[in-house]
Amino acid sequence: MTPQLKNLMILLGAIVVILLLVIILFSGKSPFRKFISFFLEDEEEAAARKAAPRRNGAAAARQHGGVQRMPQEETQKSTSEPIVEMATLVRKSDDRQRVIESSGQIKITDEYYELNFVTRKGKKLRIECSAEAYDKIPFNQQGSLTYRRNTLVKFKYYEDTVYN
Repeated sequence: MTPQLKNLMILLGAIVVILLLVIILFSGKSPFRKFISFFLEDEEEAAARKAAPRRNGAAAARQHGGVQRMPQEETQKSTSEPIVEMATLVRKSDDRQRVIESSGQIKITDEYYELNFVTRKGKKLRIECSAEAYDKIPFNQQGSLTYRRNTLVKFKYYEDTVYN
């Protein structure tokens, strides 16, 4: 074997050994990599992670105004563009304050109507609507839901189209 070929074999062997060391030391579950990442971690990110511990359900409910949300609920998109999705109405909820005058006249104030839909992908949507739309949309009806920033634009199903 010539000296040049011998040097080439040594060089290739050294490259293989270095590559194997890199793979072993820096693989995803390597303790060495975890140790190194501890020192390379951004200090602000670590401080934020330590300062914000996981909240329990009661603390999360206080933050959201007394309403405890389900853990699988995702945040809805709130773009200014109308969003169209196939959805099924599963729940209706309303909040109204009735005021009865001494003359017997009844006024309803602070009306708030909300429809809860489930999309084909299983995402839950909470959509505000008008009193007319609240009354017209039937339960368990699947259709094309168009909404903008959590407000109903229209709901089109087989028998009818309901506008807000």
